[in-house]
Amino acid sequence: MNTQQATQYQQPAWMEPYTSGRKIGFAQGMMAYADYYGVDGSADLDDEVEERLPLMPRPMVSYASRTGTRRNLDAMRAAGWHLLVSAKGVLRTEGLPYAIDNGAWSSFMQKEPFDELAFGRAVDRLGESAEWIVLPDIVAGGMASLELSLCWLDRLKGIPTRLLLAVQNGMVPNDVRELLSPSVGLFVGGDTDWKVSTVNMWGQLARRRNCYLHVGRVNSAKRIKLCAAAGANSVDGTSASRFEKTLAPLDAALVHSTVTQQDFFNPSRMGLGEVPFDCR
Repeated sequence: MNTQQATQYQQPAWMEPYTSGRKIGFAQGMMAYADYYGVDGSADLDDEVEERLPLMPRPMVSYASRTGTRRNLDAMRAAGWHLLVSAKGVLRTEGLPYAIDNGAWSSFMQKEPFDELAFGRAVDRLGESAEWIVLPDIVAGGMASLELSLCWLDRLKGIPTRLLLAVQNGMVPNDVRELLSPSVGLFVGGDTDWKVSTVNMWGQLARRRNCYLHVGRVNSAKRIKLCAAAGANSVDGTSASRFEKTLAPLDAALVHSTVTQQDFFNPSRMGLGEVPFDCR
């Protein structure tokens, strides 16, 4: 999909009260709060801005791809996991807290172009109550992916939901730095090798900008620990959706990494001055 096609997107009717300012959503409320306490990300570039409120990061949340298997859903619900609903899949939340994936990965795996209609339908039906939405992107697409995401960031301006920019192979912090805030976060995509080698860099940038950090396709205890050490707010995977027996060891790794044994060098728990500006 190109930029011209994206301009054909029609905002859902429920967005009008938010875009007109008659209704305040989570994203707008979060920005007002962050601005008041100096934690809106502006201190990253402006030495005159003082962060007046210490960060209190919550334990990392794990999302699993939506499944219709009741046994797996019951296990996820009992463990406090959330759902990641794909725009290319069945648009049901199963009564769980949820976020929306744009469906680009599914289209990529099926060797199809990005499905604009499916994404718009998902936003229309589930966007208002989603915890966050991944902006459309191009898998491993570098700067072309960012160009597409920025088009949609403008299209969804005023939405009450936190939006996430997907970073892909070849991108660096300064490509997205000034776009990030408590209402616009990071989704670490790209291929596996790139993701693993750069996740700490994105964790440091997330701390500098005080933005949300999510890491996609995390299906092992080792990778959960890596993401927790980088300061990720959440991760997602398909393993627990497909195999109920894998949820227990993955959840144990989640609890151990974010509650029992937190990483001393986790950037999300550091003061701004302790995190290098270049995120290296």
